[in-house]
Amino acid sequence: MRKSKLSLFKSTSMLISVVGIIMIVATIIVVAYVGYSMVSSGITNEISSGTQYDELAELKASYTNLSVKFDSIKATYYAGSSDDIQTYNNAKIELARADSAIQNVQSALDANIPSNEVDSRIVFAKQKLDAAYDAYNTL
Repeated sequence: MRKSKLSLFKSTSMLISVVGIIMIVATIIVVAYVGYSMVSSGITNEISSGTQYDELAELKASYTNLSVKFDSIKATYYAGSSDDIQTYNNAKIELARADSAIQNVQSALDANIPSNEVDSRIVFAKQKLDAAYDAYNTL
């Protein structure tokens, strides 16, 4: 009877040790996977944000160029009739909307918003800038 209790104790002890080792190995694998995911996600986000900053710089340059064009023709329209002034002001509003969209992209990048959201804001800013160019071309 004593021998069977000792054998049962040994087998139970061995089973607990094996299960413990399996759990430790599984925990290490899970922690390594989570760490790898976080590092690779961080690298991908850094690459995306670098491209997004380049696109933001292009948007700002285009906006500045268009703003200079608007300022150069301002006197011509303000010297004309009230319809000319209204047409110019409507086009200038489109320029202000483009500026607002560009500032929205800047704030999204500053706040580390996910790259897909920043990309959608960049597309929206490009649309607004295109609308401002169209408004300028109709002047």
